[in-house]
Amino acid sequence: MRSSIAKRLLIAAAIAALAIPAGVAVATQPQDPPPPPTLTPIGRGTFSERVKVKAPNIKAKIKPSDFVVIGLHFAPGATTGWHSHPGPALGVVQEGTFTLYNASDPKCRPHRYGPGQAFVDRGGGNVHIGRNETDQPVRLVVTFVILVGAAPTTSAPNPGTCKDKGF
Repeated sequence: MRSSIAKRLLIAAAIAALAIPAGVAVATQPQDPPPPPTLTPIGRGTFSERVKVKAPNIKAKIKPSDFVVIGLHFAPGATTGWHSHPGPALGVVQEGTFTLYNASDPKCRPHRYGPGQAFVDRGGGNVHIGRNETDQPVRLVVTFVILVGAAPTTSAPNPGTCKDKGF
């Protein structure tokens, strides 16, 4: 009877030993990347003059530029990926909570914006990432002021400043 119990224990131990590496392999498999936002082009136009703007809330010199307006829809978990813009990006949150992280922030602090709030990315190579970290959809409208003919967004490598946030 003891040899029967010993055999069963030996078989159970062998199965357990085989199952542990398999469980570890499954747990360490890379996860699917988060989905990108859905983009809806609203308009693009060229402003072909030079103008100085001086008002109580802004002072600017605008050279010939393209103005590009895009609607973005972020499903839960969606992200822009790390990127930059050649010129300023002016965003308005229409629905949900949108979170931005700047690569230049060594503490990787989140900047959260809700419906009716606006944000400005200064452009010029400022690397950042935008994310929907909620379980609700997020909708934005963004206006880019960029060089004539330029793409509004350029992908950037992960700067490694937000490792503790999981990205």
